[in-house]
Amino acid sequence: MNDFAIFWDWLSFGVRWLHVVTGIAWIGSSFYFVALDLGLRQRPGLPAGAHGEEWQVHGGGFYHIQKYLVAPAEMPEHLTWFKWESYATWLSGFALLAIVYYAGADLYLIDPNVLDVSAPVAILISLASLGFGWLVYDLLCKSPLGNNDTLLMLVLYAVVVFMAWGYTQLFTGRAAFLHLGAFTATIMSANVFLVIIPNQKIVVADLIAGRKPDPKYGKIAKTRSLHNNYLTLPVLFLMLSNHYPLAFGTQFNWVIASLVFIIGVLIRHYFNTMHARKGSPTWTWLAAGILFIIIMWLSTVPKILTGEVKESSANQALIASTHFPKVRDTVLGRCAMCHAQEPGWEGIYHAPKGVMLETDAAIAEHAREIYLQAGRSHAMPPGNVTGVTPEERQLLATWFEEARK
Repeated sequence: MNDFAIFWDWLSFGVRWLHVVTGIAWIGSSFYFVALDLGLRQRPGLPAGAHGEEWQVHGGGFYHIQKYLVAPAEMPEHLTWFKWESYATWLSGFALLAIVYYAGADLYLIDPNVLDVSAPVAILISLASLGFGWLVYDLLCKSPLGNNDTLLMLVLYAVVVFMAWGYTQLFTGRAAFLHLGAFTATIMSANVFLVIIPNQKIVVADLIAGRKPDPKYGKIAKTRSLHNNYLTLPVLFLMLSNHYPLAFGTQFNWVIASLVFIIGVLIRHYFNTMHARKGSPTWTWLAAGILFIIIMWLSTVPKILTGEVKESSANQALIASTHFPKVRDTVLGRCAMCHAQEPGWEGIYHAPKGVMLETDAAIAEHAREIYLQAGRSHAMPPGNVTGVTPEERQLLATWFEEARK
């Protein structure tokens, strides 16, 4: 059982690494092609059907790129598709969601003070919300609203704000932020899988059959691709938010998440405008900075919510262990100066990751993390600044292992 806990932690790390690698590949290609598209220039003498071209220099060479708004007259011999980056990112992200939040639902997904449900029910709610997001988004894009980009984006933003609030009424703050990111990322990946790539395949099939492709397919694909571009930065923030309890662990966490979307859009607007050579809208950085200051203020008004620790039979067994008195003394002496409501360590003003280890129940609730971070490894405390001895680390490991037999 204890070796399995270590294996599971390594599995989580491996899948997380894969998710980061594939995410970088997807984001990189997405950012590049939007920048390329915005930078295209028209000139006399372009080949028939060519919409624009751009010269680029990189890696010691020059690249001459031309874009056909609909399609070239003939099917090119070599055609590169950009789709697996998106698919691999979503699949690895969903696997990570299952490994961390579904397998650890009682710890990471469910907060009985928010919504007291069983793990299977919480997982079903999670899955349903992801599917719900795509259906609503796709219907809105295909509705008459889809003909008005500004109005469509305002309505979609209202949906995002509603989901930000809704997730905080269902899950822990940490899980709420993660799910809002997964909600958005599912829309982005589904755009690629269900709209962009199928539309491009229709165009390719028309070329092969000698038919003239309908330009509407390219237009729809471009619109969805632009949506993905503007959603990328908020998703990145939400996927990294579990490291920042000041963001997810406060009363106004859903407002913070909603403002992050505006910041991400402002930053992308700046770069997209620059790529299109339409000026330098530096006001976007000022607006983003003001919103970030508002987020900082919201994170401390009121103070971080701690909630009540959920009791379980496993926690009771950990507290009943004969080792627990010494374990409690070790944790209080070596860890609680930082992991406290009011940390006593200089320079630490809030408990790292929102983890507080001042009570028996809290120590038992975080036993697995204590075991992995301070018992079986030397990850905590950083640099062993509080001088945890090898005997104390062995005590922490023995306590957890024996209580979980």
